[in-house]
Amino acid sequence: MTQRQATAVRSLCLGLATLLGVALLANGVFMLVSPDAWYVAVPGVTTTGPFNQHFLRDIGLIFLFLGGAFLVGVTRPDLRVVFWAAPTLWLSGHALFHFWEVAVGICSSSAIPRDFPAVTLPAIIGLVLTLWAVANSRTVFSNSVPRGAQRGAETTLFHEASVKLPKERACLAVDVVP
Repeated sequence: MTQRQATAVRSLCLGLATLLGVALLANGVFMLVSPDAWYVAVPGVTTTGPFNQHFLRDIGLIFLFLGGAFLVGVTRPDLRVVFWAAPTLWLSGHALFHFWEVAVGICSSSAIPRDFPAVTLPAIIGLVLTLWAVANSRTVFSNSVPRGAQRGAETTLFHEASVKLPKERACLAVDVVP
């Protein structure tokens, strides 16, 4: 991949992560501010059970954290993998739960295309972004450390840390004082 292509992919991924983060935040705010309006506005929600303001606000908080995590990942490359993988795990579980509901007959198969834009697509986008972040973090790490120096640096740091510890603190034994 050329430098120009890598820059274009990076811009696309960061833009997509920003868009996803803002959308997740907006959904969370909508759920918190007006759970009754959210309940009737989102297609299919009314068929999943009765309105529950407390539950919707709980999930609204989750969406705030999901969106915030993607936005933090955009601004913090050093934390990107974790801050994108964690919400992607939740989004993927949410999407799989929707598929499971269809598989066991709780929902009809028409729920799959109806839910795709708001449930499955965010999980797919999160997975693609997280995989890109993992690949990009390896590239950044491998380009910043001389080849073959990674193991030696870790060993040296561990050795220096262990040498500085007093002998009696070098183990995890706990003394119990009566």
